[in-house]
Amino acid sequence: MPLPPRMKFGIFLAPFHWLGENPTLGLERDLETVQWLDHLGYDEAWIGEHHSAGWETISSPELFIATAAERTRHIKLGTGVISLPYHHPLMVANRMIQLDHITRGRVMLGVGPGALVSDAYMLGIEPLTQRPRMDEALGVIMRLLTETEPITHHAEWFTLQRAMTHLRPYTQPHFPIAVAAAQSPSGMQLAGKHGAAVLSLGIRPGSAETVKLDSFWQIALDVAKEHGKTMNRHDWRLVMPVHLAESRTEAIEQARLGAARFQRDYFEDTMGFEKTFDGPPEQLIDHMVDSGAWCVGTPDDLIAAIHRLDESSGGFGGLLVMATEWGTREQVRHSYELIARYVMPQFQNSLTNLTASQEWAARERHNLMALRTKSLDKATKDYQQKPS
Repeated sequence: MPLPPRMKFGIFLAPFHWLGENPTLGLERDLETVQWLDHLGYDEAWIGEHHSAGWETISSPELFIATAAERTRHIKLGTGVISLPYHHPLMVANRMIQLDHITRGRVMLGVGPGALVSDAYMLGIEPLTQRPRMDEALGVIMRLLTETEPITHHAEWFTLQRAMTHLRPYTQPHFPIAVAAAQSPSGMQLAGKHGAAVLSLGIRPGSAETVKLDSFWQIALDVAKEHGKTMNRHDWRLVMPVHLAESRTEAIEQARLGAARFQRDYFEDTMGFEKTFDGPPEQLIDHMVDSGAWCVGTPDDLIAAIHRLDESSGGFGGLLVMATEWGTREQVRHSYELIARYVMPQFQNSLTNLTASQEWAARERHNLMALRTKSLDKATKDYQQKPS
């Protein structure tokens, strides 16, 4: 399937911050990043919710979005994601509707079961219940957003008694809703059941896992058909770590140490994921780039990676950069700028007429210059023949 005429670009801001650094300044950098993306013309930023493990320091994406909305003008702001089993669904719906009003329609609701087992453990939630509870909560939220009659619902873990939202959504019929889908098919099933958009994390173009992308989308299509819903590939966002510089060598050297810490210190040594590379940490980035799991290089490398993702997925509508701090603050900001200047225009139909105009002018340059010369000659003769 061809890519959309204007692909969406954004970030997935967990965020990831190094232990040992000032956490207050880390949150301020996150806000500055969203402001920078707004200036560069990015479409959206999705903000995470986490409560443990030290690195991902935003506990309330709604609070962050409210602050970021005051500092930006155009960029859309999504929860990436609210962990539904941690919250009463009426509270989620009401908070998002309030944000929808105060941002004049710039918010998006992203939902998930909760990515960190440590969060669920601290809250006394059995991990095996998280996905069923997410399904139940999202079903109730969809009803609260679309129905006007009071709703009564008795669940094992929450109750609604003749409940309705205080406000109706500012966006009609409601703000965009997306479901996170990672390694299991449950996210795709839930998206299909409710006709929701999809945020796919952990995509590895060029690896064996890529083959699953199109089949994962088919899961959503099949479930959507069962429930009388439709799915749109252009509402499917894929998430990938990206760091760009003027050359591939420069980009890899900028990110080498930070990328190793990101993978080893957090995902493997803190979260407990299995090692993806059984070699020296400083060589990990080369392995991940060669496998296609990460894009670290030049704008041309990212353009090629997007085309590979398009081919392997069968078509999608948005690329979200997994926000990291692999380089210095200035290098990270420059990476986002390179994406905006050289990658986004290739997928947003920004250059078609400019290119055609330049090519036409180049083809006709001799005729056009002749006309210019003729015009100048006439102006000179008219001046010389003017009576004194």
